[in-house]
Amino acid sequence: MTKLVTIFGGSGFVGRYIARRLAKDGWRIRVACRTPNEAMFVRTYGAVGQVEPVFCNIRDDDSVRAVTKGANAVVNCVGVLAESGKNTFKAVQAEAPGRIARIASEEGVAQMLHISAIGADAEADSDYARTKATGEAAVLEYMPNAVILRPSIVFGPEDDFFNRFAGMSRMGPVLPVVGADTKFQPVFVDDVAAAVVASLGDSSARGVYELGGPDVATFRELMQTMLTVVQRNRIVANIPFFVARAMAAGFGLAKTLSLGLFTPPLTTDQVRNLAVDNVVADDARGFADLGLTPRSMVSVLPDYLWRFRPSGQYAEIKNSAKNLK
Repeated sequence: MTKLVTIFGGSGFVGRYIARRLAKDGWRIRVACRTPNEAMFVRTYGAVGQVEPVFCNIRDDDSVRAVTKGANAVVNCVGVLAESGKNTFKAVQAEAPGRIARIASEEGVAQMLHISAIGADAEADSDYARTKATGEAAVLEYMPNAVILRPSIVFGPEDDFFNRFAGMSRMGPVLPVVGADTKFQPVFVDDVAAAVVASLGDSSARGVYELGGPDVATFRELMQTMLTVVQRNRIVANIPFFVARAMAAGFGLAKTLSLGLFTPPLTTDQVRNLAVDNVVADDARGFADLGLTPRSMVSVLPDYLWRFRPSGQYAEIKNSAKNLK
């Protein structure tokens, strides 16, 4: 009989790639999300009826239990980069993983995989990093054999990182960044999905794996790589942390005064995160332990950032024409 997996957040950026990979691997899939009507696209990932979006509120026990019953495995990839309304770091990243793990244990689910993040640390200055660590601990309390994947910054066609800064590069000669010297190890979203499939297919896999791509680079170097891909000459200007903190505080005040209608482009917690390197630890298990080799940025970025080039899809044709002159 085909095994059933419930993917919490399966219609999100990372979740949809996990759903697609698991569908190809033969799993039946419940994509648990807040708005199933907006997640109908996941049905195309498998045969008729193989992938189904279902409603779930991860803050509610009964809702989580309803989509967990009968599952052989659960995958949690819900997370937030900034708090909004009831979706706080505490609710989404600390309490929800524990709730899912507890109910999965009570329902006899055999496997659990939890997507966390590099930098999860109970002693961190950042609320984001601390709640990630709290969520990991809660998962292991109820599902001690669970697999926890900690990716560095995740990139891919739908990302909010390279797409965001590539869009900003259209606006002027200067590209501002916070933490230009902070190091990252970007990982391709489909490689993270491959790690999920490999983990669920290996009965010996358990514990924490840190996932980073083959490239370690500073924020400034990442932006320079992106600018090369989009064929734009821009000055990458570092915003000092004390200035960034003041800016974030101002944005936070604007959000409060607007009763939440204003979405801050930068938060105080994000500034704290940007002060800490985000790379795989030397002694951490990773892709190699799962039998996988991650792809490089330069092999992927041109596939989706071409639209930010001055000539868009015609850039390569124009470059070829110049060579003929």
